Amino acid sequence: MSLSAAARRSLAQRCSHLRRESPLLWCHRSSAPQEHDLGSRRPPQPWSSRLRSRAFSSPSAASEQDKPKISVTFVDKNGSEKSIQVPVGMSMLEAAHENEIELEGACEGSLACSTCHVIFMDEELYQKLPEPSDEENDMLDLAFGLTETSRLGCQIIAKPELDGMRLALPPATRNFAVDGHVPKPH
Repeated sequence: MSLSAAARRSLAQRCSHLRRESPLLWCHRSSAPQEHDLGSRRPPQPWSSRLRSRAFSSPSAASEQDKPKISVTFVDKNGSEKSIQVPVGMSMLEAAHENEIELEGACEGSLACSTCHVIFMDEELYQKLPEPSDEENDMLDLAFGLTETSRLGCQIIAKPELDGMRLALPPATRNFAVDGHVPKPH
């Protein structure tokens, strides 16, 4: 059976659409959609894998390492200090999670809780921060151990003028969603 050029183009368009929509369907050049035969070809990657592989191989991922970094010291409730290097533009919540510092962040930085509450230990550097928004102030009102230099870690973005900042973690947090559960960072 011979297909016209228009019919081949139409079939090719349908096949490419199906490949994008469903990794379980695979179109062979000369046939209609069918379930993929794992023995004959490698199945297409799911979209999340394609995104991940692009993210790690892209020029922007390489430039992440080239970004200027600032030094930040986290002081936990026991007084232990951990100094880390944070790329400019990253929030302190993200930096804490990437470096296994126990800063909860139950809302994952969406400004809907106070579990990433930190306390600036240096008043001079605290004055270099922009004023907290009304939403941040509302969440800070719920924070345990609130001080004059308290801020939410998700709202503190690394900037060169904040190099050398020291952030204390409060002795406890208030997580109204789940009591006692500490989420693992992704």
